[in-house]
Amino acid sequence: MVYLKTEEEIELIRESSLLVGKTLAELAKIIEPGVTALQLDEVAESFIRDHGGVPGFKGYNDFPNTLCTSVNEQVVHGIPSDRPLENGDIISVDCGVLKNGFFGDVAYTFEVGEVSAEVKALLETTKECLREAIKAAKVGNRLGDIGYAVQSLAEAEGYGVVRELVGHGLGKNLHEAPEVPNYGRRGNGMKLKEGLVLAIEPMINLGKRHVRQQEDGWTIVTADGLPSAHYEHNVVVRKDEAEVLSTHELIEEVLREKEEVK
Repeated sequence: MVYLKTEEEIELIRESSLLVGKTLAELAKIIEPGVTALQLDEVAESFIRDHGGVPGFKGYNDFPNTLCTSVNEQVVHGIPSDRPLENGDIISVDCGVLKNGFFGDVAYTFEVGEVSAEVKALLETTKECLREAIKAAKVGNRLGDIGYAVQSLAEAEGYGVVRELVGHGLGKNLHEAPEVPNYGRRGNGMKLKEGLVLAIEPMINLGKRHVRQQEDGWTIVTADGLPSAHYEHNVVVRKDEAEVLSTHELIEEVLREKEEVK
């Protein structure tokens, strides 16, 4: 069942989504070589609870942590570890919050120290894929239009689009119908209606699209061992253009300030 949200429900989802964005901005302040994902996880859980939320991932299908932290060739669902991050790494941080009965679910891929030009280009293209996908999430379009927007851009740049993992509806449940693939054909799939809230999340690989699951039962990695990028926004379908309920701006503000201090 696909649930269209009322304006009141949309505002509650926005509140949860913005809390995730604020949490990721807190992490942006401390992500650097030598920091561990477990340290990030502790900061995130404290920040969420201090602001009236509950970690949305912790305990979800027995997931052990507040954050999914996926480093380099890890695509998504990485379990935070005590391995120090190294200069040149990238780390995708995916975070969920439950507040006032509704979920927010946002992801951002961070550079650790100085990353290669090749990896920077992957991150920029993945962000652009997300922007193009959001443009397609408007009344009258179909789910396939969102997937097509991501796939056509990423593949034109020579990247692989992960197919086994998808975006999703969002609301009182972390994962609701419909699934939102990052590939597809224009004009195919369910018609998009006003009030549909979606978590759109391109997962784009530097190499081939193929992935595999590690033995921990959670972590998904690229089959060829090359890096993968992941960004996620929560949006509501509107008539002329989608409305973004989450924020990456707070994160990028912190990153700009850090850059200026260097």
